[in-house]
Amino acid sequence: MTLFLLTHPRELTKKTNTGRLVLEMVGSNAQVIVWERKKPNAELLALIEQGNVVLLYPSEDSQAISDADNFEHYIIIDGTWQEARKIYNQSPYLRSLPRVVLTLDKPSAFHLRRNQKEKGLCTAECAIELWRSQRLTSLADSLQQTFDAFVAKK
Repeated sequence: MTLFLLTHPRELTKKTNTGRLVLEMVGSNAQVIVWERKKPNAELLALIEQGNVVLLYPSEDSQAISDADNFEHYIIIDGTWQEARKIYNQSPYLRSLPRVVLTLDKPSAFHLRRNQKEKGLCTAECAIELWRSQRLTSLADSLQQTFDAFVAKK
């Protein structure tokens, strides 16, 4: 499984960005792609054309993720909720993808930014729960420990 973090340019400079924790954890199984509205990433577009790519994004027509999902590539939008909506709305290639959503009963532990979406997760939490849903427990647990330490430090 490969994670693509479609990252808003402003996220690259934020000390509270949790996408970098994901990259540190999985190395070559994750990739940051800086989002550009007028110039979508050619590699990502080619992967989307080949299929087997899903967007982890909450919308009215998103399906709950399950261990039966067998996608090879997952895209997570890495940015504030306002930035994520902008990226989604201004990227037709994302709107054409199948969408999955995580269903959790626990609130986010990420409280390092204002204006967080209720029941919304940060990028690292999305990766953790995605891996748990796919039974990649040791990877999820390792990132959870790194994330907990990151949040506690700030």
